[in-house]
Amino acid sequence: MDNAQVTDTLEEIALLLELSGENPFKALAYTKAARAIDGYDGDLEALVAEKKLGSEFGLGDALQQKVTELVTTGKLAYLDKLRASVPAGLVAMAEIPALGPKKIRTLHDKLGISSVEELEVACRAGKVRELAGFGAKTEEKILDGIARARTYADQFLYSEALALAEELRDALRNHNEVAQIAIAGGLRRGIELVDVIELVASSRNPKELLDDFVTWTDMKSVTSRDDHFATIILKAGISATLRVVADSEYAFALHEFTGSAEHNAALRELAAAQKKELTGHGLFSIKEGAKKSAARESIPCRTEHEIFAALDLQEIPPELREGRGEIEAAAEHKIPRLIEWTQLRGTFHCHTTASDGRNSLLEMATEARDLGLTYLGIADHSRSSVIANGLSEERLADQVEAIRKLNLDLDEFHVFAGSEVDILKDGSLDFGDDVLRHLDYVVASVHNVMGQDEETMTARLIRAMENEYVTMLGHPSGRRLLQREASRVNFDKIIDCAARTGTWIELNCSASRMDMDWRWWREARDRGVKCVINPDAHRISQFAMLRHGVTAARKGWLRREDVMNTLTLDEIRRALA
Repeated sequence: MDNAQVTDTLEEIALLLELSGENPFKALAYTKAARAIDGYDGDLEALVAEKKLGSEFGLGDALQQKVTELVTTGKLAYLDKLRASVPAGLVAMAEIPALGPKKIRTLHDKLGISSVEELEVACRAGKVRELAGFGAKTEEKILDGIARARTYADQFLYSEALALAEELRDALRNHNEVAQIAIAGGLRRGIELVDVIELVASSRNPKELLDDFVTWTDMKSVTSRDDHFATIILKAGISATLRVVADSEYAFALHEFTGSAEHNAALRELAAAQKKELTGHGLFSIKEGAKKSAARESIPCRTEHEIFAALDLQEIPPELREGRGEIEAAAEHKIPRLIEWTQLRGTFHCHTTASDGRNSLLEMATEARDLGLTYLGIADHSRSSVIANGLSEERLADQVEAIRKLNLDLDEFHVFAGSEVDILKDGSLDFGDDVLRHLDYVVASVHNVMGQDEETMTARLIRAMENEYVTMLGHPSGRRLLQREASRVNFDKIIDCAARTGTWIELNCSASRMDMDWRWWREARDRGVKCVINPDAHRISQFAMLRHGVTAARKGWLRREDVMNTLTLDEIRRALA
């Protein structure tokens, strides 16, 4: 097992222990061990071999033995025993946001509830609200959580699905029978949530290629198969499809199975207006009045670029193929040159061990520099974020001083001292102006009381943005993909305020956020609002999310000049000043 798998296993053990009513300190020990290993970027196998789990993570003998067993065998007898002792339905109930282990145990002990289905029936009968510590509001939240879980049951975060897709594509790319292969569908367009991995390949021997696809190592089951197409379910739970075509059809198939339904329909309509027919197999000119056998003449295209050119269009990047005006823009050759991920020069909104991060200030700076960035902004949580170990004024001042000293030792790299300051319920900020004026920048974010009505929440954000020391608005909708719905916010007014005050809006590219949503960025860009792409990194490995943030920015039609952290170090210094 690798670090991530060990972390997941330890977290599962902690949950099972809580659900079974074990001593809470025992469960906490597993949670702490999971966090320690999750933040470790070294070789866990080497630590096990050298018997250094105790010295590195502070694990007791029992935990050391269990982690050793996991790493060396990939199994754990203790976990199997725990799983057998806790009803699977209780574990499923833990996925509902309104429920923690203690409440789940109460539901099980008092009402005999052992599954999500039984819980829903009890809620609708009004039985749950009668329990101490629950009430009608909790009952309503539970029902909302159940409905949301069902809505998202088959969906996966873009970053998770893409990692699985790239692994599968790369394995098939080396197959003897593959000429060309690519990821298609929503993943190629950069959609934030996907329910299927789609691959398109060309081959002279589809059967052999599909035979290997349906026996893929991480495959759980095969759901369909014919001579040119197959669908499997991966062990991770997501569906994966492989469509195999002739080399001459590859560009057409890749285009057809990349674009959204709206994009494809609009492009077929455009082709028809030009007396052409576009399909997933080819592009054909239609001769009116000709005999049926001679009515269609193929227009060969080896690439997608050639397909668009044959339709008198500028090539449309995959991220824009959503049926949102891209075809009209391409007809006038007004598709902009979109931002590239290699154009980022730095980033902001990153956390350290001073609050709830997993890496130190020096580790975060070193990693950012090693990745080729030239500046980094540190924005640990402010004092009201107690659960995230938010910094007091004194601790923030100490961190600013530490950053100033660190910069003296850094060559051609700079760390900016900031803070992610909570926007309080009334729109005021967690720190006063006397504190904020000493920072290089300020990220203003909402972290609590997120259920306000649209008018109140919008006014709250606007009041914060109007503070002269606020540089950027952090994750403005507050959504957590697959976990928490976005707050009710009037984004027209937020964008207007940003344009008026010069506040940057964050594109928070943390895997579960992708916030502000890409659907608003073109409008924001056209109103002169600047974007800043931030990973909200709590550990060094999360800098990798910057690439996904750029994909989301491209979906929003953003260019290099629209994104502040494409500026050079000297330019960003002037912008912050």
